[in-house]
Amino acid sequence: MMTPTSEQELSECVSQAKGPIAIKGGGTRGVGVDGDVLNTSGLTGIDLYEPGALTVVVKAGTELSEIETTLAGERQRLAFEPMDYRGLLGLKGEPTIGGIVAGNISGPRRIQVGAARDFTLGVRFVDGQGTIVKNGGRVMKNVTGYDLVKLMSGSWGTLGVLSEVSLKVLPMPEAEATLCVHGLDMNDAVGAMAAALGSPYDVSGAAHLPNDDTGVTMIRVEGFTDSVSYRTAQLREALAKFGGEITVIENADDAWAAVRDVENFHGKDGDVWRISVKPSDGPAVVAAIDPLEAQFDWAGGLVWVRTEQGSDVRAKLSGISGHATLVRGTGQPRFQPETVGVAALSAGLRQRFDPRGILNARLMTA
Repeated sequence: MMTPTSEQELSECVSQAKGPIAIKGGGTRGVGVDGDVLNTSGLTGIDLYEPGALTVVVKAGTELSEIETTLAGERQRLAFEPMDYRGLLGLKGEPTIGGIVAGNISGPRRIQVGAARDFTLGVRFVDGQGTIVKNGGRVMKNVTGYDLVKLMSGSWGTLGVLSEVSLKVLPMPEAEATLCVHGLDMNDAVGAMAAALGSPYDVSGAAHLPNDDTGVTMIRVEGFTDSVSYRTAQLREALAKFGGEITVIENADDAWAAVRDVENFHGKDGDVWRISVKPSDGPAVVAAIDPLEAQFDWAGGLVWVRTEQGSDVRAKLSGISGHATLVRGTGQPRFQPETVGVAALSAGLRQRFDPRGILNARLMTA
């Protein structure tokens, strides 16, 4: 196993590689590819943190927990709320920031603030030939040519091995409240979440956790204390028309972590799929698949389902626009097969950044 401790060593590891390389950070995302393991855990440390500029620069192997602890000391946070896959996949280790950016890992707050890629200001990485590449910077700005910051976010290490990332952070809110609407079926839940998101009350989370035929629908608001109180009251009145009992929980961090990490599926058998569709299609997805279990995030736009092993979920969704990722299971490609045009574009990018095809080979094309 290769464990470089500097960007130069990382470059040498890649340039001297004789065959495929399997990139590993904290080992928490279940990415299993063939090749010599290149572990980025030696690339650690916070290089720069400027609370006043809302900016942090960290090496790719830095553990998420270290970053979150440092930010919390200044009452700041990573607003995109990255998911922790360990419980879902039964893995150990510690998530690293490089893996989070490479996978564009985001959580429930994405509906309000955006994804990990939207908070990544700059990247440094080593491409498939061992060349050190830098793109972006430490402030938001327009770019010309390839926007490599966005390109690396969600490429899962197939275009380059991250060595450093620059991130925008945001202040923690003064207050938070979560409205829980009990007893709605999936269709009414999606209607309630759509109404909340379509309101002027700046919702930062909208999820539905079914329980048999009904469940709990969660709507989160954050901000200054008086504003949260006002918006909560207004949303409560607006959601009353959907029926069901409404309760309010303050500081429901644990409940939203459970939504983010899909805790309902932990320790249970079966395949796990992550399906992204337009929110109004969420109930149709569940009806088409008839899963063992399901939950909605992003107001129905993100559907998590637990199915019998070997289920071909994509075949059942042939009439619904979106994409399905096999997070846990075998027998199907992990990522949604690309259309002909997108596949050609992707192949061109891989040829440009990894002409030898050695970085996490075939991870996104199998």
